[in-house]
Amino acid sequence: MSWILDKLKFGKKDPRPEDPWIQCPKCKQNNLASELGSNLNVCPRCQNHCRLTAQERLALLLNPESFNEFDADLSSVDALKFKDKKKYKDRIKSSLKKSYGSDAIVTGSGKLENHDVEVCVFDFTFMGGSMGSVVGEKITRGIERAQKNKTPMIIVCCSGGARMQEGILSLMQMAKTSSALKNLSEMGLPYISILTDPTTGGVSASFAMLGDVIIAEPGALLGFAGPRVIQDTIKQTLPEGFQTAEFCLDHGLIDHVVHRKELKSVLNNILTIIKNGAPQSKQSKVSPE
Repeated sequence: MSWILDKLKFGKKDPRPEDPWIQCPKCKQNNLASELGSNLNVCPRCQNHCRLTAQERLALLLNPESFNEFDADLSSVDALKFKDKKKYKDRIKSSLKKSYGSDAIVTGSGKLENHDVEVCVFDFTFMGGSMGSVVGEKITRGIERAQKNKTPMIIVCCSGGARMQEGILSLMQMAKTSSALKNLSEMGLPYISILTDPTTGGVSASFAMLGDVIIAEPGALLGFAGPRVIQDTIKQTLPEGFQTAEFCLDHGLIDHVVHRKELKSVLNNILTIIKNGAPQSKQSKVSPE
């Protein structure tokens, strides 16, 4: 996708390694990196939607050179002096080297066809897209810009959930972002949530599932806890396809499953319908008795 990445004029290059072959994690087929990129990182054999970087996702959804990034200078701090196998501050440094932005999300304003939008896109390369204080703050600021500019809000989720290294501070972002979305809803402004693989934990338990319209990519893992944890807890065999986007659609948890190639077109149609209002049916005149 380098041909459209160049048009967005990002400050850092794509962090993906210069490997001529990339193996599909689902069918294990080796694909040329250039061919996979030209197919929007969708495996040509099994149609598995491989992950996109934040740069690629923005290039896919927004018009060229229309993206204006905000809050790029916000970065995480080790307020709890957390340490597991590694110090939290060392994990942050490591993530900064391999990801585009300063944390697990990139936010800003842009144009999707003829629509001005606010966009928040998760970056899974930064600590698995985990949500800490910076992620919550950047999303909240994005929602507040949408309110100020009276534009639709789009959030593309790709996250393992709340960031454990920030403890209760990360969990507080669930309430913070949900409250901001309530204010957006009260203004009558639309929020579209796009769920990609994976969308789990505290992200799925808050803003990810609060969209006026919830769209998922095919085959995406969606849920709170993982299937193995649930199965071990309830001591029952889970249904086939449990927690996939298609399973969630069949059970009414999301509104639509959309192939990546059609996503921008579908979003444009949804935003156009919302902007123009639902067509009113003509009522037949009833003659007085």
